[in-house]
Amino acid sequence: MTDQNPVFTHQSISRAILAAAGDAIVASDRDGIIQFWNPGAERIFGYGADQAVGRSLDLMIPERLRPRHWEGYRKVMATGQSRYGAGELLSVPGLRRDGSPLSIEFTITPIHSEQGEIIGLVAVMRDVTARFEETKRLRQQLRALPARGDDG
Repeated sequence: MTDQNPVFTHQSISRAILAAAGDAIVASDRDGIIQFWNPGAERIFGYGADQAVGRSLDLMIPERLRPRHWEGYRKVMATGQSRYGAGELLSVPGLRRDGSPLSIEFTITPIHSEQGEIIGLVAVMRDVTARFEETKRLRQQLRALPARGDDG
């Protein structure tokens, strides 16, 4: 029996990451049209890849937040600059297929053409709804506690 070490390639690692069901990985073009939707996105948002690819990012953005989202998205596409730092974790409300809200944390990374032009964005997203709701509940409990004086 020989002891063989597996050979990891960028391709095999990339395939494994993109197929992961834990986090949503969504790539969109310059116009905000979804070009890639992994199993994690399906699990979190409720749309299969066949239902999401080719559609606007609006399908996961609450309507009241869309104008602000598109203003920022267009600015990044035009300038290559985001108001958020590289790798900065962003927290926003999201929308599931059934219309229910969720809280997501995500990072965005620009996708560049061979000529260096930004051609889209990829976002890695995590559903943090349970944590957000628990934090909200704990804050409400703290506010409900009677104020204690120094002689407490």
